[in-house]
Amino acid sequence: MKLTKFLRYLTAVFMVGVNLWNLTVNDYAWPVLSRDGAYLFAYFVGNEAHEQKIHLAVSTDGYNFAALNNNESVIDQQLGTGCVRDPYIFKAKDTEGKDCYYIVATDMDAMLGWTSNHAIVFWKSYDLVNWEDEFLLDMRTVPGWENCNRAWAPQVIYDETVDKYMVYLALSTWDDPDTPLNEDCAQHYYMYTEDFKTFTEPKYLYGRRSEVVTREDGSQFTGVQCIDGDMVYNEKDGYYYLYFKEDLTQKIAYVRSKTPTGFAENEEDYIIVSLNYWGVEGSSMYRITGTNSWLMIMDEYGEGNFFTQMTKDFKTFKRFRRKLVSFAHLNPRHGSVVAISDEEYERLVDFYGVSEIPEYEK
Repeated sequence: MKLTKFLRYLTAVFMVGVNLWNLTVNDYAWPVLSRDGAYLFAYFVGNEAHEQKIHLAVSTDGYNFAALNNNESVIDQQLGTGCVRDPYIFKAKDTEGKDCYYIVATDMDAMLGWTSNHAIVFWKSYDLVNWEDEFLLDMRTVPGWENCNRAWAPQVIYDETVDKYMVYLALSTWDDPDTPLNEDCAQHYYMYTEDFKTFTEPKYLYGRRSEVVTREDGSQFTGVQCIDGDMVYNEKDGYYYLYFKEDLTQKIAYVRSKTPTGFAENEEDYIIVSLNYWGVEGSSMYRITGTNSWLMIMDEYGEGNFFTQMTKDFKTFKRFRRKLVSFAHLNPRHGSVVAISDEEYERLVDFYGVSEIPEYEK
């Protein structure tokens, strides 16, 4: 990694001038220097059965990602539909306090329909190469959710107030009494776990199930779907930010709360923050290591591309020029990024091999 550290130094020198120009002339965000380690991106690549698998890519700077394993899947799913979407990768501790990584994802084959899934799937790894302990949580086995028809985009955050991991996701059922839209009105719910195998009963986290919307022709409907939640804690202001897909505009919005479970009681309205022109979903935030800058990536699902923007305060963002990031060549769909060590980066590259980033994205 000596060469990587030298390149980081050269980048830092170059970025002094770039950042001065950016502050005075340009309204776009520019890369800040990643101070340590590397990054791992987990994603899937399409709606066909063979494309709904876990793929991985790595980056040394947090902006330009190169595919591992020739952009082929890295996990052979054994449970559920055999298809997986929306992977969320995160660092945690096992029940014995040992550091490990988990991936949690939507167990779903899109070819069976958008209201066909009712489960989420977990994997655990101690080295990011060997993924084990696959576990399927079928929401139809949970009392009150026997008619679940959507269990989408699960993510995890550690709640230090109860010393447990909080799993949150979008759920809907065929017989939701709170809205006439039923299957088209998924809302966010949460559960607690200590071992990612046993869970508390789902509780309502946030949604818009009672919101009345007036169409252009004057007719009305009740209930707006809320999916693809991404919760991040802002150390500066002490708020938890829940970013989600705002279904009416197809943009990314946020609400905030002083606790990870307090969004439903928050009287603040949601605020839209995505800055691109196309419909987006599946946003994910990650910090550029050693800085106070966070990158938000999101899936431009109708364009086959990713959009990227940066923030320091979680509320105001600047868009990134597409030529400054390398995601599109991976053909990624909804995914997530986790910071890893230099040693973990080397292990992944040695085991899987790493592809070159195409010239058109450099």
